Amino acid sequence: MKFSKLLFLITSLAIFSFYGCADKGPTNTDPVITPPSAEEFNALKEAAWESRKQTHDFDAEDGISFTSENGVDLNIPSGCLTQDGQAASGSATLEYVELFERSNMLVTNKPTMGVDSTGNKKMLVSGGSFFIEATQNGEELEASCNNIQLAIPTDLTGGPDPEMTLWTGTVDEDGNLAWDEEEGKPGAGGDNGNRVFTEGNTYYAFPHDFGATNVDRFYSDPRPKTTLQVRPPEGYDAENSAVYLSYDGEGNALANLDTFDENSGIFSEHYGQIPVGLEMHVIFVSEEDGQWRYAIKAVTVEEDDIYTFTIGETQLGSEQNLTDAIANLP
Repeated sequence: MKFSKLLFLITSLAIFSFYGCADKGPTNTDPVITPPSAEEFNALKEAAWESRKQTHDFDAEDGISFTSENGVDLNIPSGCLTQDGQAASGSATLEYVELFERSNMLVTNKPTMGVDSTGNKKMLVSGGSFFIEATQNGEELEASCNNIQLAIPTDLTGGPDPEMTLWTGTVDEDGNLAWDEEEGKPGAGGDNGNRVFTEGNTYYAFPHDFGATNVDRFYSDPRPKTTLQVRPPEGYDAENSAVYLSYDGEGNALANLDTFDENSGIFSEHYGQIPVGLEMHVIFVSEEDGQWRYAIKAVTVEEDDIYTFTIGETQLGSEQNLTDAIANLP
């Protein structure tokens, strides 16, 4: 009889142990989160972009004379604006965006990644990114005189840097922005052939036309380089999330991981341009209910690193919460 009771107790404990150790599903540190659609994530970035637009009404015949919120002067001489090859006149509107800090670059998805002579992308250190468009009755105007001038205070990005040159931005079919150097193209500008020169505490830049313009130079680090990878939380990919790299000490630069392998579920920089030993922060961002879901991880780069984010490491916050967090990075 005692043996039967003992056998019953052992069996009961075994059954309890089996069910007690079975998968209980997500815990408080691993919450159930439904990833957003691509449209929801894109809408969040677009809202950040729209909120940074500055507008200015002017008479097209008179050209443009505009000073931005950060003290950048944009000037186009009178008689230089055209529409469909004809001189423009009458009421027109300037739309202008300027980006100096990595926090604003991130939420608008405008990182500083430049294309080098081999076709690879490397991080740029920025003296300012500018997005300029002029319209009349909903139609875009052109600057036919090839004489757009930007006067940019250098104290917005830490002081003058004589290595800065002019870059033009293009967006690929995946929505990734890349910058190409305007080296050697003729027109107004300084004597370096790059349409940028520094005088005192001002950069003078001379873009060819409206669109995306950046005053930049390549980030330079002599240490050996490596490729790194980032695994996002389950269910997140290049359609509904993004990964950025913030190099410590470079507040006016932002790299991003612009490729995503559907098979491995991993973001990659893939050009092998990350300095080994670099101290930086890896930033994962996505959307949830009109807010930003994000996580920031401090790392020191080692060769062939793979960093993994879990949903439990992320937090939900407003755009201001996210930009404040990035602004406070070293």
